Amino acid sequence: MQDKVILTVAVTGNLTDPAKCPALPITPKQIAEACLTSAEEGAAIAHIHVRNPETGAPSMDLELYREVVDRIREKNDTLVLNLTTGPGGRYDPSDENPAVAGPRTTLTVPERRVAHVAALKPEICTLDLNTMTFGREVVINTPKSVTRMAKVIREHGVIPELEVFDSGDIRLAHDLMADGTLQGPGLFSLVLGIKYGFPANAETMLYGRNMLPAGAIWTGFAISRMEFPAVALSYAMGGHVRVGLEDNIFLDKGVLAPSNAALVRRAREIIERLGGRMATSADARAMLGLPARAVAPAA
Repeated sequence: MQDKVILTVAVTGNLTDPAKCPALPITPKQIAEACLTSAEEGAAIAHIHVRNPETGAPSMDLELYREVVDRIREKNDTLVLNLTTGPGGRYDPSDENPAVAGPRTTLTVPERRVAHVAALKPEICTLDLNTMTFGREVVINTPKSVTRMAKVIREHGVIPELEVFDSGDIRLAHDLMADGTLQGPGLFSLVLGIKYGFPANAETMLYGRNMLPAGAIWTGFAISRMEFPAVALSYAMGGHVRVGLEDNIFLDKGVLAPSNAALVRRAREIIERLGGRMATSADARAMLGLPARAVAPAA
């Protein structure tokens, strides 16, 4: 079993509805503060999306990402930052002609999806390997698109966190490592509970783990009510953990989480009650082969 457990907090995401979650951070200041307070509770990595500050809608705006990163680094220089590259892969076929994009389409060129990564050079960025039905639309990540994104990520010295939603995604990862597109053994996240992907149960997490390349570092997490059971499952199976308002908005049944930090605190308690030890951001850097950084004084 792993010596220390890395906890990632996913603070806002792309799909969580602000109307249903009053605690959801929207502005760059709120997102940065959510990352910082979560770090105080034990998060070693912050997974970051940005949103339009006026509407709360998902955004790909570079300057919003820049403000979030700058605000975090002003107060915490060790927290590992993981920027999403998921937006830009959604396709909504129009009713009249499915070859024409409908109004919910975000599909764009691969390089646009990693432009903020090239500019800001976070330690980690996600690289989704799924092509699947996702809600009312489909998410498209073809091998060609993934290869183009991986090239930019590699050129800027960023580690891709490979998000896999079903068994075929892991097979794709193996093929991309075999042809040199990705470097093995890799950093993976097993995403459980999306309706048409991996079910959120112990058998599936074990199956996904056993498909990973030997020596891979991995996190297993689940959405909605299975978020906290997945914390225990992933830890018990030798993985790391992730929680946050991107994945689940409840602290207990019927009780909305007051913050991302509250979810992190609960996950930390689960790990510690099971006998585990939490990795600090400095620990996570050493485990992932990232440069050490000194803590900047608080502004």
